[in-house]
Parts: sequence; structure tokens; C-alpha cells
Amino acid sequence: MAAGRMVRSGFPGVGRMAVAFSLCGLLVGQPVLAEAASVGAPPIASGGQIQGRERILHALNRFTFGPAPGEVAAVEKIGLDRWFEQQLNPSSIDDSALDARLAQYPAISLSIAELDARYPGPGAVRQMMNGRQPLPADPTLRVLAEDQIAFYKMQKAKQESKAAETMPEGGGTGAAGTNQAGEMKAGSPGEMTADASIADSGDQAAASSRRDLLMHLTALAPSDRFSTIMAMSPDALVRLRGALKGGEQMQLTAGMSPEQKETLLALGGSLQMIGLEAMESRVERDIYSNRQLEAVMTDFWLNHFNVYVRKNQQEAYLLPTYERETIRPHALGNFEDLLDATAESPAMLEYLDNARSIGPDSVAAQRQKRGTGLLAGGLPDAKPKPQGSAGLNENYGRELMELHTLGVNGGYTQADVTNVAKVFTGWTIDRKSGQFEFNENRHEPGAKTVLGKTIHEDGMKEGLQLLHMLATSPATAHFISQKLAVRFVSDDPPPALVDRMAASFLASHGDIKAVLRTMWRSPEFWSPSVLSAKVKTPEEFVFSAVRASGAEVKSPAALVQSIAKLGMPLYGMQTPNGYSWKQDDWVSTGALVSRMNFALVLAANRIPGTRTEWNSLLDSPAAGVVPAGYSVDDAAATKERRLEADLLGQPVSDRTRAAVLSQANDNSVTEQAETQFDLRGAGKGNRSYAVRSLDDGAAAQENDPQAAVLAGLLLGSPEFQRR
Repeated sequence: MAAGRMVRSGFPGVGRMAVAFSLCGLLVGQPVLAEAASVGAPPIASGGQIQGRERILHALNRFTFGPAPGEVAAVEKIGLDRWFEQQLNPSSIDDSALDARLAQYPAISLSIAELDARYPGPGAVRQMMNGRQPLPADPTLRVLAEDQIAFYKMQKAKQESKAAETMPEGGGTGAAGTNQAGEMKAGSPGEMTADASIADSGDQAAASSRRDLLMHLTALAPSDRFSTIMAMSPDALVRLRGALKGGEQMQLTAGMSPEQKETLLALGGSLQMIGLEAMESRVERDIYSNRQLEAVMTDFWLNHFNVYVRKNQQEAYLLPTYERETIRPHALGNFEDLLDATAESPAMLEYLDNARSIGPDSVAAQRQKRGTGLLAGGLPDAKPKPQGSAGLNENYGRELMELHTLGVNGGYTQADVTNVAKVFTGWTIDRKSGQFEFNENRHEPGAKTVLGKTIHEDGMKEGLQLLHMLATSPATAHFISQKLAVRFVSDDPPPALVDRMAASFLASHGDIKAVLRTMWRSPEFWSPSVLSAKVKTPEEFVFSAVRASGAEVKSPAALVQSIAKLGMPLYGMQTPNGYSWKQDDWVSTGALVSRMNFALVLAANRIPGTRTEWNSLLDSPAAGVVPAGYSVDDAAATKERRLEADLLGQPVSDRTRAAVLSQANDNSVTEQAETQFDLRGAGKGNRSYAVRSLDDGAAAQENDPQAAVLAGLLLGSPEFQRR
């Protein structure tokens, strides 16, 4: 087929990978896997509804990040409707095991002010470096600050030296890596740029070989080791951090408390550490939470109310509270409460620039025009701006209507956008606490007209009145219902279903649970026509593969990188519309081959920090039973049938099975995949992996290599790609 030719022309070594590529071609060329569905098809009742075990699989594939081993049987035991009601009420579900996992990320539980105080960002570090802000009094925090100052100075010196080498005679622009003010730019979350060698340092510890230094440090008790490292000079710390590789850093932090590990992670860059912890904890929650529907809906709303982690140096500091306090508590609650929470969220105020919006006729604008730059009480309002520079920012007003509530065809005009922006002037961020505040001096006075309705001058209450008007609009009810139906039902959901959900939205005053119940009880959700009709996004694919395989994640950083490699980095959508839930944005031959590569690397235990025991899974009494009616001729066929049941819960098509079995004894498919999806070096460039992960290289050889190849091909199959 054409898709197959595309693959063969685009990848090296295709002779050994052709069959794996052809599995991807099956998905590219088939809108609906009719052939797969015909194998072991579920019994259809007189009403044309999915029934039996297939009904449970369908529900788990839509309302969780994919079934985990034994989960289908557990739902069968308690009943599907009862399971769904439990998921709608997450507080009734014990999630203490997840809480224990999340304890390794202390930073995500801190307030914005606490994060800023403990782990100063690049701006604060520059202030300390320039003497405009005192160093912290706390000894540990002081070391953190001094280390980051030393790192910035070292990087700036390198950049200036490089710029001097390439600068033409007569001078030129500023050094590479600096902004127009000559200030150092912050690195991106997940990136590690320190590469200093310890060989050129006069420091006594650094003068020793790296191996001797490591042996010396690891011989110490964890508390003594931490104290010794923190007592090093800033230059020595920079060089130590840049020289040691992932496995060695794991040895350095062995036995330390989560707070101590986190402190070492922050050496050289708090910004990256916080951003990574926000992403890693999200991966842990989505894979391991027993409150799966809450996790799925949190993911849905994080995407709907999208913020971009690299918007600026502050956004990463705002992500933990955005997920923890703004989105997750309201994910299954009331839409208007959620809308209000996002409008007041520092993350949203920063991302869509409303924190800097000033009414053109406000007190603040008038003072800026006079050049005073002062607000009420004589407090400075940033730097005095030239006349005419202060103004209204319409970003939030536009996206509030277009993306958050009414939709692109919601009937609003540009004049409505401008007036919405005026309504929300004064909604900003308190600089000391980092929390929302309403600043009356920035608020535009006078009445505003939005969608034909007059909003009289009433300070902050104007915004609350407008949010209520938008949250209760029939256009919003339809827009949100349509988007939910696309996520949970099909890319082109039946209009009757969407209308029914929208009616429930309005009747319940935006009760998200009520809307989901309406969808659950609708015949369209259980129609065979929507079975396996959704293609997983990269995030859904990675999480479902890890859950299905029963993998143990010791460090999720490499999984964070994997999702990014597949084209969907967490908090990485730059535009406010968020990622698409439709298959057209994710289905291409190259993208699906990358998914196959990930599946093979995962199954072969080549994802750093993640390990699956295929021997234990195949031997487990709780594992799937080989489907009846199949001839089991040899060991490979037996494993393949068992893995079909374990990983997918149902048989695959004859074409898929034949392709998988033809590669059962060809380990080169994994070698090819690892070449194209190499994460073994993650520890060299990712501090979070480097500190938390385990070296799985030797242990990976203990697994059944044949089972790993079979499992990888099944996880990359068109049947698993769909949900």
C-alpha cells in the first residue's frame, strides 16, 4: 500500500523492520478496523449495544488511561455501573499508594511563594548576582543560590568567549545566549547544559579522579554525603554536577530523603527541576492513580484550559498549583467554578497576559502617562513606561470566549473581545505571594457591553458576572459537550448525543458529572460503531502501554521525554487551543512508526527507569486466558495468544497476528527501534532521571527476549493504537 512505500523510503534498515512498519500501515489505511472487530466480536443485543466483557473493555478504554492487569476482572466483580459511579466520586477511592509515590516530589505540594523562596528562579538569581537582593540566610538555600550564580557566570563567560571569537572587527551585538539587557536566559525544563570538566579545577575534591571522588562520597552515610556535597565551593559544585553521569548520580543520592534529592536536583537550575517535577508527578498520577476518571478529566481540562510551560521563566513555578488547586479539584465538579478558578489562576493570568493588562482610562494608566509609575499607596507599578505604552491586553478576553466557553462560532464580535478585556483589567498577580489579586487602580472604569448585555461598573464583580453569563450560555453548553463527546465517543460524535449532553449541562447548571452520566447512559456511547473508533494521542498511548504491561516506573523522566518525542510534550502546546483529540492530527506513517519504536523499546526494558517482568506476567494466574478456538502450535504462538489477552483483552486480526509472529525470533526489530528511539542517554541531559532512575541494563537481560519482541509488536499494533 502507499503508506508502506512511504515507510520503506523514509527509514534505514527496513528489511528487518518491514513487518513492524506494515502494522503501522494497517492503521494509516483503515479508518475503522473492521477486520479486527470481526475477530471475537462482542455479542450484540437487540438494541444494537456493546455487551459482555467487551462493554467493560470499552468503558475502561474511554474513562481510564487503559486497563491495567486484572482491572477487567475487578470491574466484572463489582459491576460496571457501580464502578463508574465510584469513579465519578474520587474521594471515595483509596489512592494512598499513589500518595506514597508522589512523596518523592516535595516541591509540587508547595505554594507559589514557598517555591519561590526555597528555589529561587533565574530572575531572583540575577538579582542576587548583581547585589540587588541579599543571599538567603538559610545555609542550604544559600548554597543553592551561590551554585546557580556560579553556573550563570560560567555559562555567560563561555558565551562571551564564543561571541568574541566570532565577532567581526569593530564590535557587534551582545553575546549569544543573552537578551537585549545582557541578562542570562533560562534553560528549558528538562535540559541540562552544564558540561564543565572537573579536571581543570584547583579544588581538592575536583583534583581527584571522578571515580575516586564518587567512591569517597558514596562511602559516606547519606546525611554526611549530602552535607559534604553542599559544603563544596560553588565552582566545585558546578563542575561536579557537570561531570557525573546518571548512574553515578543515582549512587550519590541513594538513601537521601526526597527533600535532599530535590535540593541536589535544583543545583544549577531550580526552573528545570520544578518544571520536571510537575511533569513527572503528572505521569505518576495518570499511570498509577486508582481515581482514573479524575485523572482523565484533569488531563482533559488541563488541555482545554491550556497553559504553556515555556511561556516565560515564571510559568513552571505556577504549574504545580495550577494542576493541584485550579484544575483537579474541579475536574468532576461544576463548570462555572472551574471557569472562575482558571480566570483567577496565576498560571492563566501569566500565560494569556492578563496580569499585565491595564485599562486605558484606569488610575494606573493615567499615572503611567504622567511618568510616575505609581499605584495606590505610592507602590511602584513595574518600571515607569513611556506615554502610550500602557494598555489593554485582549489575549485572555479572546480565548475566554473562543476556546474556553462559547467556541469560535459563539456569536461574539471584536467589540465584545475588547469589552471583555476591559472587564478583566485589574485581575492580576500579587508580587509577594504569587497569588491572584484584584487591583482596582488597573481596572477600567465605566460600563461595558458584552454580547448585547450591559455590565455596570462594579470592580471585580464585573468579571464574576461575565463568567456566570458565559458559563450558563447555551453556546457554552454545546461547545463543552461537543468537546467531551469528541474525547470520549468519536471524532465526529452524533449530534443527538451532543444535544442531549448540552441539555443536561444547562439543566444541571454546568454539573460535569451530570453531563458524563448522560453520555454514559446514551445508546450512542455503547454503539458498536464507536468501538475502537478513537486513535490514542501520544500521551494516551504511552500511559496505556505502561499500564497494560504492568510496568514498574522507578523514574518517569524518560517517559516524559518519550511523550515529547512522540509529538505531545506535557504542558508543551504553545498556542492556547491545546492538543487535538482527533486522529487526523496524530495519524501519519512516521508518527506511528515512532510509536512502534517506543513500544518495542518499552517491552525490551530499554526505557530508563521503567521495567516490565514479562516472565512474571505470563506466569501470573491473574493474567489473561488464551482465547478459545486458536491452534497453539509452538512456544511463540502460545506466548502471543497469552499476550493478546493480557495486553489488549481481546484477539487481534489475522493480519496483525501473522505480522507479529513472523518477527517473534528477530531481536533486530528492537535494535532498530532503539536506534531510532534512543533514551539510554537520558541521564546525561536530564537531571531528574539522573537522580531518581535505576540502571536497568543488566536486569533487562533476564527477561524473555521473545516475549519482549511479541509484546512490543502487539503494543505497537493498530488494535492497541485505538481505544
